[in-house]
Amino acid sequence: MKPWLRCVLFGWLVPGGGHLLLGRTWRGAFLFGAVTFMYLFGLMMRGTVFTPKFGDLITTLINTGGFLCNLLNGLPYLLAVSFGYQGSEETGMGFDYGSVFLAAAGLLNVLAMVDAYEISTGKKD
Repeated sequence: MKPWLRCVLFGWLVPGGGHLLLGRTWRGAFLFGAVTFMYLFGLMMRGTVFTPKFGDLITTLINTGGFLCNLLNGLPYLLAVSFGYQGSEETGMGFDYGSVFLAAAGLLNVLAMVDAYEISTGKKD
């Protein structure tokens, strides 16, 4: 397996893991902490873990996009779902903020994977 692919896949599974494979321990630890704490704060606010639902265009976009953002968290998402976490179906500011924290953690993990890819291919120091 190519080194950049290994960094990206391990970086998806364990947030910051691609940096750990590259020997960037502090950066990997910081990214792991940031993504994990954002995800945990989202869970504590009872944010919604999205599942793909199809219907009208808006429902499909919101639920599928939210599902992809949640899936990008890697292991934290897989653990939450395997332990049966569903989130809240209620509406309110706390629940909405929790859903945003869960999605933002996944997008931050994507940025970490892109950074690990650029470091492993030599495009970035």
